[in-house]
Amino acid sequence: MAAQTDLASKFPSDFFFGVATAAYQIEGAAREDGRGPSIWDAFSRMPGRVHGGDTGDVACDHYHRWEEDLDLIVSLGVTAYRFSIAWPRILPNGRGAINEAGLAFYDRLLDGLAARGIEAFPTLYHWDLPLMLAGDGGWTARSTADAFADYAALVVRRLGDRFTALATINEPWCVCHLSHLYGIHAPGEKNFDAFAAAVHVLNLAHGKAVQAARAERADLPLGTVLNLHSVYPKSNTPSDRAAALRAFKFHNGLYLDPLFKGAYDEEVLEAFGEKLKIEDGDLEIISQPLDWWGLNYYTPMRVRHDPANSATYPHAETLAPDLTMEVTDIGWEIEAKGLGDLMRDVYAAYDLPPVYITENGACFNDEPVDGVVADDRRIAYLEKHFEVVADAASAGIPLKGYFLWSLMDNFEWAEGYTMRFGIVHVDYATQTRTVKASGAWYRDLVASHQAAAEATSADA
Repeated sequence: MAAQTDLASKFPSDFFFGVATAAYQIEGAAREDGRGPSIWDAFSRMPGRVHGGDTGDVACDHYHRWEEDLDLIVSLGVTAYRFSIAWPRILPNGRGAINEAGLAFYDRLLDGLAARGIEAFPTLYHWDLPLMLAGDGGWTARSTADAFADYAALVVRRLGDRFTALATINEPWCVCHLSHLYGIHAPGEKNFDAFAAAVHVLNLAHGKAVQAARAERADLPLGTVLNLHSVYPKSNTPSDRAAALRAFKFHNGLYLDPLFKGAYDEEVLEAFGEKLKIEDGDLEIISQPLDWWGLNYYTPMRVRHDPANSATYPHAETLAPDLTMEVTDIGWEIEAKGLGDLMRDVYAAYDLPPVYITENGACFNDEPVDGVVADDRRIAYLEKHFEVVADAASAGIPLKGYFLWSLMDNFEWAEGYTMRFGIVHVDYATQTRTVKASGAWYRDLVASHQAAAEATSADA
């Protein structure tokens, strides 16, 4: 407890701690109460796409166990919960007929959070695109941006009175790069033209959703969530340093630049040609002023120049961790310094609003032994990263809070149920929840911070 007390003392008194989840990863009830199918329902049924043929049909059964899960959040002492709203549960076809049973579920969830004194930080889109919209082209079609804006307006109109803050889209890099260029996530495309189209449509959808949400509730704090990459060159050679700069533009700038500068980088435009399909007025829509933004960080990116004639922009090869590096069980390098470097770099380059760390955590697949999950490696990961977060706040980065990923083990997309990020262990056969050692560690950190903040307030 002493270590948590020392660490907690480094955070501002108004800094808050939360936990995070996503609808498709925990809710289950994929065919209940009028929910329509999503692209992940279809993708997970395609042979070879998801490890073991796993699906989100049941997941953590949160749809039925939400009260138990909210009580679990209370037991951890955190004061905020970041979750996503399932678009196909609200609008089964992506547009048109409203599913009142879906809205009723989130009514219950939001009321349950309020009754427990937990602030609600929902996200409108965490990858579960209604399958019917895929037939129109999904995120490569401009019509999807319009459908998303209509969905945003509906959600804010019906549920927004209980939101503390709202995010439009979670991790556009994953929606575009992983899903339309690398073929790893749904819909599993490997097509540069489709990828480029999706980048711009997704950026446009964000801007239109902000406009639609503000038209419903002008006082609702609006933001977006980006999984930016701290990019390091393999060597200090000019070619590798230039490759790292190009990689930053390709992996980060594609989203940062239009949102916060109202333009795409000239080098990116030259590389993409007409593939972005930008129309007059699009960038003004995309660059709506935001009240906050979210940063998701897990691991750094290391690159070197790729001189091959066949290499496409950004001509930068992403390198796997070498044998000297400490990695998590999913194979991601552990480098807390990358989080601090990344925040300093983006605040130096962009005029950004305040930030929340909306996801940070680690995959370690420890199982219960005599009812105890001793995930000491996750605790070590968190300690390192919290030190960096505290240092960044002290150095003037406008950090408002931190959401640990994840509240509980869950469906980990293409990895199925093989990878565990939770601070609460889930036995998927019985749905038994067991707080891990990392959960107890986080609870003590939060308690220490709250005690210090209350002491400061009493002295004032």
